[in-house]
Parts: sequence; structure tokens; C-alpha cells
Amino acid sequence: MKKKTCDILIENASCLLPSMEVEEELSIAIDKGRILDILPYKEGQAAYQGKETVSGRGKLWMPGLIDGHMHTGQQLLRGKVLDELPMIWTRIMLPFESSLTPEKMRLSASLAALEMIKGGTAGFVESGSYFMEEAAGVYERSGLRGALSCSTMDQGNFPDSIRQTGTEAMAAADRLYDRFHGKGNLKVFYSLRALMNCSPALITGTAEKAAERNTFLQAHMNEYPGEVNYTLEKYRMRPVEYLDSLRVLDENFIAAHGILLSPGEQDLLAEKGAKAVHCPFSNCAKGVPETPALLKKKICVGLGTDGAAHGGLSLWNEMKIFRSVMNAFWGVKNADPAVMPAGTILSMATGNGGELLGEKGSLGFLKKGACADLISIDFYQPHLYPTGNPVNTLLECVTTADVSDSMVNGRFLMRDREVLTLDEERILWEARAFTEGRAGL
Repeated sequence: MKKKTCDILIENASCLLPSMEVEEELSIAIDKGRILDILPYKEGQAAYQGKETVSGRGKLWMPGLIDGHMHTGQQLLRGKVLDELPMIWTRIMLPFESSLTPEKMRLSASLAALEMIKGGTAGFVESGSYFMEEAAGVYERSGLRGALSCSTMDQGNFPDSIRQTGTEAMAAADRLYDRFHGKGNLKVFYSLRALMNCSPALITGTAEKAAERNTFLQAHMNEYPGEVNYTLEKYRMRPVEYLDSLRVLDENFIAAHGILLSPGEQDLLAEKGAKAVHCPFSNCAKGVPETPALLKKKICVGLGTDGAAHGGLSLWNEMKIFRSVMNAFWGVKNADPAVMPAGTILSMATGNGGELLGEKGSLGFLKKGACADLISIDFYQPHLYPTGNPVNTLLECVTTADVSDSMVNGRFLMRDREVLTLDEERILWEARAFTEGRAGL
């Protein structure tokens, strides 16, 4: 039998399959950015000839993680938020973002992209900041898969450098979309920063723009009691109810955070097919989401880091924290130690993340026909091997340092911890210069 040619053939690999089971001694054939086939090692050798053959031995191959909510513009705020009193956003984050420059955003995006690649994050949803064209240029070069947004708001006491009318905010989002949507592995989503900072005209106008362009709309939702109280006092409706009254909710809407959702709001999200993202470390200071109820209602829930200002961009950390919070709050209360199983959490950070990026069923899975966005974990290490359950060990013990390889759209971004698409040494040199005040940023 004549062998079929493929771009890359990964041989003798252990793989995390969509069933959330690990199967050993498999071959992964990759061609034109897709997984062409997954089959037993010997069969793969007989059936495929790779233009490049990669040994998968000693590594566990799995879908790349997807950060469903992060802030590129807050990368340089690392370490400046923890233990601060409320309101962090108005006292610290907003003033910092108002001081951003194109140069600062390029450095922020470079550090964020580097951190994600080295940590096993292959895709992300950026929730909106300023000078996003600069960030988009970096992310395009990095090879990561991502969705970008502009910070969109038109009411509130903002510094002059970021104050915009609704018309100006929507125009900025349109420019980003026109320039970068579909460029490389990037998409552009529309966004609402916070409902209390967005006029009804901006909300409906932004939603209409997203619908016209068949792209997603995301908003920070039900993160603080003040946000809920705002719409209750002004409109006599909770935030999700308010957006529904404006005909904003649909399957292309992402509710970021979603900590303080009432049962009625949960039902509305489920009815409209809308999605949610939890950011465990960031959310811990604000409340515990009713994730078991959301999942039971078939709502797609992803996981996000909320940016480097909230503990960094490690989804491995977020998954561990999330498991602990879910067990402590819901599991103990209901005597259910498996209230949030490892496979469910990994699915939130992979397949559900793919749905947040508009690639339901084809991103976040190791299966035939899926996008070839893969990472490998160096499993032969004393803190990982041996294991009685590799799926549990992925959740319990793996860290960003254990990620060996990263591939997006069939292209390696990192091989054996060496980043191929970015100049790591230069980025870290620039970060040091910024820290020491020598960069002139």
C-alpha cells in the first residue's frame, strides 16, 4: 500500500483523547493545519510518510489550552494588585491602562505571547485594551490563535487619554476588525467593558456591528455587586435580563466572569445559547460561581486567567485553583468530592475554549479533522511519573514548566522548550530595561 504524505507525523505518542482518556502508542498525522488521522503507531508508520517525522515518546500530547479571558494591556501590572483594597479597576488598572503607549503595548503583547506559548496556551480571547493594533501585530507574528477586542465604553469619569464617545469607540473596533480579522490565526471580537460604563446606544450599536460581521460580542458580566446593583437601580433588571431586553444575547455572546448570576439569568444564557468564562484566581476575591448549575443547564463555560495582573497567564494554576474552590464551596456542602472532575475542568480549558473562539467541535480536541493546535507534556519527571491516572495528574501536578512543545495550525511555535516564533532573549531584555527604567517607554 502506497503511503499518504502529510506535513508532520508524530510517532509513538501518548494522547489525551476527547473521551478524556489517555491512549498510548499512537501516531498523529497532521496536514494543512488539521489533524489528518490518529491511529495506532505501527499503522501510522505503514499508512503515512511525514515531510517531518517527530518522536512523541516520553511525552503526553493533548489539545493546546485556551485562555477564555485575558488582558494584554495589564501584562506590566504583574504583582501590583494582590492584597489591594477595592476598587482595583478604578484605582489601579484604569489609570495604568490610560498611560499605555504603542511601545508599552508591544512589550506587553510580546511578554504575554511568550508566556502563553511556554505555558501551553495555544489560543486566547483578549478582552479589550488600547493600541490593540500593536498587540495584534505581535500576536500575528507569534503564531498563536486568538481573538482580539478594543476596550469599548463611553460613560464614566475616565482620564482624557482613553475617553471616547460611543461613535469613537465603535469606530476603533471597526478599524481593528477590518485590519486583523482573519489575518494569520487571529479573529476580532466586539466587546463591552462593563455595562455601567456603556450607554444603551453603545451596547446596541456594538451588538449590531458584531451581528453584521458574524463575530462574537463579549462583556464583563456580574463580576461585582455594584454591577448588578447598577442595572437593578437604573433599569429594574439584572445585567443579563437588561441585555436580553436590548436583544443582545445570542449564541455569539460571551459573559466574562459570570460570578453573580441569578437562576433566572442562568436560564436566559442557556435559552439564548450564550457562553460564560470563569477566571478562578481573580474571581476568588469576589465570589464563587455556580458552575455546576451552569454546566447542568448545558451552558458552555470556559476558563480564563483575567491577565497577568491577576496571578499570571497559567491555565494550569487556574485549573488547580478552580478545582479547589469548587470542592471547598460546592463539594463539601453537598458531600460530593467529585463535584468538578478533572476531565470536566480540562474540557473547559480545551474544547469549551474552542467554542469561545467560534470553533465548536473543531478546536480543543485531539481527533481526526480538528485544528492541529497541540501541546506536549514532558511526563517522565519525578513529580509526574509514574501515575495511576494521567488525567488526574495533568490537573493536579503539571505546571507551565512541563510543557515541551507547542503547535498551532500545524506549525510548531515551540520545540523542546525553545520558542521558535519570538525572540525570547530580546523580549526579556526589553522587560528588564522597562523594569529598570531604561527603556524610555
